[in-house]
Amino acid sequence: MTKKQKRNLIRICITLFLFIILFTLDHILHLDKVIPNENLSWIFPACLYLVVYLFIAYDVLWKAIRNICHGQIFDENFLMCVATIGAFSLGIVRGVTGQDIEGFDEAVAVILFYQVGEFFQGYAVGKSRKSISSLMDIRPDFANVLRNGEVEIIDPDEVALEEIILVKPGEKIPLDGIIIEGNSTLDTKALTGESLPREVAVKDEVLSGCINLTQTLKIQVTKVFYDSTVSKILDLVENASDQKSKAENFITKFAKYYTPTVVILAVLLALIPGLITKDYTEWIYRALNFLVVSCPCALVISIPLSFFSGIGAASKNGILIKGSNYLEMFNKVNTFVFDKTGTLTKGNFAVAQVWPEDRKEEVLRLAGIAERNSNHPIAKSILSLVQPEDDGYTLTDVAGHGILATNGEDTIYCGNEKLMKENGIDYAEASGIGTIIYVAKNKEFVGSILICDEIKEEAPSVIQSLNQMKNETIMLTGDNEAIANDVAKKLGVTSYKASLLPQNKVTEVEAILSSKKDKEYVSFVGDGINDAPVLMRSDIGISMGGVGSDAAIEASDIVLMKDDLKGISIAKKIARKTMRIVFENIIFALGIKVLVLILSALGYSNMWLGVFADVGVAILAILNAMRCSSIKE
Repeated sequence: MTKKQKRNLIRICITLFLFIILFTLDHILHLDKVIPNENLSWIFPACLYLVVYLFIAYDVLWKAIRNICHGQIFDENFLMCVATIGAFSLGIVRGVTGQDIEGFDEAVAVILFYQVGEFFQGYAVGKSRKSISSLMDIRPDFANVLRNGEVEIIDPDEVALEEIILVKPGEKIPLDGIIIEGNSTLDTKALTGESLPREVAVKDEVLSGCINLTQTLKIQVTKVFYDSTVSKILDLVENASDQKSKAENFITKFAKYYTPTVVILAVLLALIPGLITKDYTEWIYRALNFLVVSCPCALVISIPLSFFSGIGAASKNGILIKGSNYLEMFNKVNTFVFDKTGTLTKGNFAVAQVWPEDRKEEVLRLAGIAERNSNHPIAKSILSLVQPEDDGYTLTDVAGHGILATNGEDTIYCGNEKLMKENGIDYAEASGIGTIIYVAKNKEFVGSILICDEIKEEAPSVIQSLNQMKNETIMLTGDNEAIANDVAKKLGVTSYKASLLPQNKVTEVEAILSSKKDKEYVSFVGDGINDAPVLMRSDIGISMGGVGSDAAIEASDIVLMKDDLKGISIAKKIARKTMRIVFENIIFALGIKVLVLILSALGYSNMWLGVFADVGVAILAILNAMRCSSIKE
């Protein structure tokens, strides 16, 4: 709770205490009897109630006057002022004319409970904003730069590329870079939502916004502050509220025309029946009550708050949604198109099987010698299992076939079946879903290795969850038909397309988009680097492993910062719940207001019921909106 909110809460409590005492004394001692003159009896209670009224209403009065000066007349402050000042005036008129005095207590009650609603609204918005604004804690305050052998403390945006920065334990990493000295543990929770610390060492890439926990690190800067991860995320968060949903735009336009309309209706309600019946005070009272009820707080506040709570709930789960319009649209997505490598699969190849099993170590050792200088993912999967010897081997790359390793005495053949056939090697053909590497020594076949891309552990359950929500799931891949068919079966996707070149993915998504019906939306899920064109072309682009990827943050509408597919089904549940609550609030608020407005016009309602129709409905709608933040992983 902010200092301002605390001050307002104290002011509300004091006013409520004074109002209860005054209200009790008024009804027990009859304050209007203190002055014996019947035409002046209203003065004493009016003065007492006016003091309490001004204490609680001064800021509302000031806002109304300021907005009128700026040309913004018809807002909730104006309605509250007209209704409460009118009630006071009506009480004075009734007192002067010798009628029963009423209106003073109701005027104070209306403005008091309006302030209660405003306080509750501010608290709710602040609480919903907290999960998003906590991301602002990742903004670095300074950078320790090594210049001419000395450490200078400067602003992060003044650090140049390739400069060396020092990050001490407890400090935020101010810029993206590569560790050149030191080992440490990083707290990445602010970026990814991941609670477990991450161990880092020399040559590891680190991202701005992480907190260094244990040892001092020397980092060579690879991105200036403007291009850094923390800057991109902060820009995304700060501008999220600018992207408004259709529901929010509707409410904004609705309030723009609704408020002047009800003011005109209130004036007509006060004048026309009053001219006919000559009972002006009764119809003015009904008109004032009409104004209290008509205040659109419940809609104007609860609808944006629902979306804000939904976006906040997503950010708690490591999901960044760029605006409420994307949250609203994501609720309507019924087709999910997935890139395979790096999205549904880990993108890091692993040795799945070695033939023959009894010569596994020898097969891997020979393959490791041949692949020791390669950076290819397949070579890395072999090298992760063996420490290759050099033994003076000279490596020769045979394009499209494999590698020859020769040391003058022995020759190692490591590659595909074409390499075996080309060199006349009698090999045992292996079968399996994946890439097969054949190994021979001195033209004698030794064995073969099956290498596969690993499916992410959570992928099958996420696909199943989306299918259960009656969504279509499609996988696109450049792999051959056999590999694509095997992965598709393991995942349970609705359909797949294999042997696609990168440009073919855009064509496939275009075809899916052109075949969809009205009010149907297509989401593409990719790694955010090679898939940027498809992410931008789809209705909702979702990037996997987006942290550290400029393309992911800029091209996609939703960024899964944990690199976890479960974020998709969580985001879908959040979108569904948010939109359900939005429509609940619209129907509930409008239904209650229309009902009480009719009762007010017919004289069956007073300002106490009007307070419920305004403040009570707003509080209930706000409480309902805050339910959006309750979805967790």
